[in-house]
Amino acid sequence: MELYKAETLLKKYFEGETTINDEQELQDYFASPEVAPHLQQYASLFKHFAVAKGQQYKQEIPAFEIHKVENKYKKRNLAWFSIAASVVVLMGVGTYMFYDSETVTKSKDLGTYDDPELAFKATQKALYLLSNNVNVGIESVKYIEEYQIAKNKVFRKQKNKSGGI
Repeated sequence: MELYKAETLLKKYFEGETTINDEQELQDYFASPEVAPHLQQYASLFKHFAVAKGQQYKQEIPAFEIHKVENKYKKRNLAWFSIAASVVVLMGVGTYMFYDSETVTKSKDLGTYDDPELAFKATQKALYLLSNNVNVGIESVKYIEEYQIAKNKVFRKQKNKSGGI
């Protein structure tokens, strides 16, 4: 390889602009005995890359075994958490049922009357309260109707002025 080409490829290599073929040419150049004296300092770098490329790590990594043990503990913890969650849910449902049934049994008196006259008066009182609340709602609707009438008058006048209907 020419000295100029080797220097150019080396410059591109350190700038990170080389291709795999360019890097292979550099490794071949520095593996040859005709390396320029001023580039001799880079020869050990490329020789190291050539040696490292051929090495392969064959020892088994114990991290996978640790990971398997951790998964075992995680599964065991997950089982305990699911059991605890189901116990909490069951306790919540049981508490709700206990207090809910207790209030129904205490209030067995659901407004029944033995005397028909008292029942009639209580019914009249309830209907009176209901009618008062309905009348308040009807009065509110009257205000909305007045607003609609006023709005229609205003918008009809504007349409007539603009040449509309």
